[in-house]
Amino acid sequence: MESPHGAALSAEGFGLEGPRGWAFQGVEFSAGPGSLVAVTSPSGSGRTCLLLALTGRMRSTAGRAEVGGERLPGRLAAVRGFSALGPVPGVSELDPSLTVAEHLRERALLRRRFGGSPRSLLRPRAERAAASRAVVGTALEAAGLDLADLPKAERTSVRDLERPEALRLSVALALMGRPRLLAVDDTDLKLSAPDRALAWHMLRRVADGGTTVLAVCSEAPDDALVVRTRPAGDRAARPPAAGGGAPEDPPTGPDPGTARPGAEETATAAADTTNRKDTADAIAETGRA
Repeated sequence: MESPHGAALSAEGFGLEGPRGWAFQGVEFSAGPGSLVAVTSPSGSGRTCLLLALTGRMRSTAGRAEVGGERLPGRLAAVRGFSALGPVPGVSELDPSLTVAEHLRERALLRRRFGGSPRSLLRPRAERAAASRAVVGTALEAAGLDLADLPKAERTSVRDLERPEALRLSVALALMGRPRLLAVDDTDLKLSAPDRALAWHMLRRVADGGTTVLAVCSEAPDDALVVRTRPAGDRAARPPAAGGGAPEDPPTGPDPGTARPGAEETATAAADTTNRKDTADAIAETGRA
């Protein structure tokens, strides 16, 4: 039974092929609402493409997936409506020229304008402001970001944030929309071992609160459901089929994950050629991107 908050995830033979080859293929897994799912494959194996596909930001081309009861690739807009992106390079990055307060205020305004009911816009200004403060406070608490600990509190510029603080701010901004699915790219990038442990503790708390978390990382925590992607031609890295059966032979084609450095970005761009409208809609819906 689908949780009223978290989104169940499942995929079967899920893949995405662009004009230059496969970004990823053969992904199979199942996760219940409120799960912590770690996508942990080598850079260049289509991890970011999988994250964007499962959140409705890219259109898959093989297999099928179901997110929160919505089938992909058919229901992209519906999935975008209840999923949110944390930090994803080129899609939902923080603006280094803005302060923390400006980011929070901007997201609150966008949420009130596009995420609430028309009736909520008719409420008195003081009531709307109080509701926005409550949403911001709840999101900051869930992300474990205490503004008082920042160098200039809420007036701290994003460019002055350390990597753990920037990660927490991105997560807090995403949680302001009360998503059923939170997706985070490069979760453990440039984090020390203690900071990495704290980041996973934060995401685990979000999942324990009912929101399904999908996180791309280099090394997954022991309690996460691990999903691995693989580009075409990488038989050894292919996950087993559901139920323990042998996987089918993959389609042949160029390997965007091993062709050259930065291949994941190349695969993303190639896939985006066939997903231009979907990606444009996704960027528009993330607010500042």
